[in-house]
Amino acid sequence: MIKVLIIDDSPLVRQLLTHMLSQAPDIKVVATAEDPYEARSLIKQFNPDVLTLDIEMPKMDGIAFLRNLMKLRPMPVVMVSTLTHKGAEITLEALALGAVDFISKPKSDLTNTLLDYTDELIDKVRTAAVSHVKPLTRPVVQVASNNKFSLTGDKLIAIGASTGGTEAIQRVITPLPANTPPIVITQHIPAAFSLSFAKRLDSHSAMKVIEAKGGELIASGTAYLAPGDAHLTVEKHGARLYTKLLDSDPVNRHKPAVDVLFNSIADCFGANTIGILLTGMGKDGALGLERLKAAGSHTIIQDEASSVVWGMPGAAAELNAHREILHLDKIPARLMQLLNTSKTAEIS
Repeated sequence: MIKVLIIDDSPLVRQLLTHMLSQAPDIKVVATAEDPYEARSLIKQFNPDVLTLDIEMPKMDGIAFLRNLMKLRPMPVVMVSTLTHKGAEITLEALALGAVDFISKPKSDLTNTLLDYTDELIDKVRTAAVSHVKPLTRPVVQVASNNKFSLTGDKLIAIGASTGGTEAIQRVITPLPANTPPIVITQHIPAAFSLSFAKRLDSHSAMKVIEAKGGELIASGTAYLAPGDAHLTVEKHGARLYTKLLDSDPVNRHKPAVDVLFNSIADCFGANTIGILLTGMGKDGALGLERLKAAGSHTIIQDEASSVVWGMPGAAAELNAHREILHLDKIPARLMQLLNTSKTAEIS
């Protein structure tokens, strides 16, 4: 039985979340709290497996509480955030602090609309219960803006991720220099959050990071993030690569889906691609990475120890879709080695 503590200043939201989670036979809401101060005593009393945490609360906001929690008593947290620009930015900060995942709270008609998220909430609480949560002592990664590559030919980097991926992607991209070959990224994220995530990556990286609009010429020094409501693919016209967005059905229950991106690259540019599958729940990207490997790509999966959830990379490992399994913090340096003419190139 997964024990859950709900922290939200709204009595209605506490009631709705309790009702939603009660639909799952393996989940029990052991207590609810209207603010972090009440939550602290309830955590000691009930020792919950997972917290759901609102961001905007009286006395102490959710971010301040989360920061303290992850330093003193790390545990799985699912944020409950609003579908607004401000909500997206704060939620991304929460994920950087160690929250496992988030569920979006509708801005209006809570009673009817929030209940539509029941299955998603249950899935995310179950995922959080088996996730790897670490204390908030993460290494500071410096931007390697002075490093330059000496390339042997055109290259493309493709990255896929889900749960835990916003932080993992940032830790891969931040150390890379400004002239890194182009990167295409699919991260499972809502449409209201993807632009904020692209801007966050851009502010922490030497590379330029944009949300793909479709039709962009794929060029070195730029990373292209799939928008949260379309599949990102890569097309080749002559010697050049371009982004293309597909407004088609979800794949593996996701839109955007990592498999869609990886499969498109395998069809047109596989041999010159480095494919990377990072932390995430489920199997999306595993079959696509297998196709990339078969097409000649160098394929890398994140190891279990550094993954928040080893679902997607674990599924790829079962298919032997990888050429390497690496700790998250080893991936940037390995990319530098693979991309540089010098096999001993390292991050300065």
